[in-house]
Amino acid sequence: MATEENVEFYLRYYVGHKGKFGHEFLEFEFRPDGKLRYANNSNYKNDTMIRKEVFLTPAVLKECRRIISDSEIMKEDDNNWPEPDRVGRQELEIVMGNEHISFTTSKIGSLVDVQSSKDPEGLRIFYYLVQKLLGRAQVANCMTDCCCVFVIVSILDAMISSLIYKLSSNLNSVIADSTFL
Repeated sequence: MATEENVEFYLRYYVGHKGKFGHEFLEFEFRPDGKLRYANNSNYKNDTMIRKEVFLTPAVLKECRRIISDSEIMKEDDNNWPEPDRVGRQELEIVMGNEHISFTTSKIGSLVDVQSSKDPEGLRIFYYLVQKLLGRAQVANCMTDCCCVFVIVSILDAMISSLIYKLSSNLNSVIADSTFL
């Protein structure tokens, strides 16, 4: 019997559009090996693509699986959701155990878009799940009830910056203490 940690798990989310500044998008995936891959491409003011990768602990992956299970997104169907349009598209693919779902819909600007759809309940579940995964959830207990991709990426940036600072400080100390011939 497979333990919860050994159950196959994969999640990919994409939101983007092609417009004035080219193909702009945000994408992240939780891979079966525990790697979180994140990419953010904004060509606004000639920004460059941001790519981050980090391995997550089993506890973080377990929390992500719990959030997905609790959302009941695996029971939903995107047949009555708005089709992708010139404003953009969202894609969500999840594999959990022997279940595999894939959703595609237009970009959602606000809850008004959700409420005016043909399937407001299903699209609401999708909307709030994505917000929790991104770490934008504006609900009670947000910090204990979300995977917070943005938080993970921010922590990774802070750790890298701190490491670079420490390495450069140590290198400067070594150079200052060294005698060159």
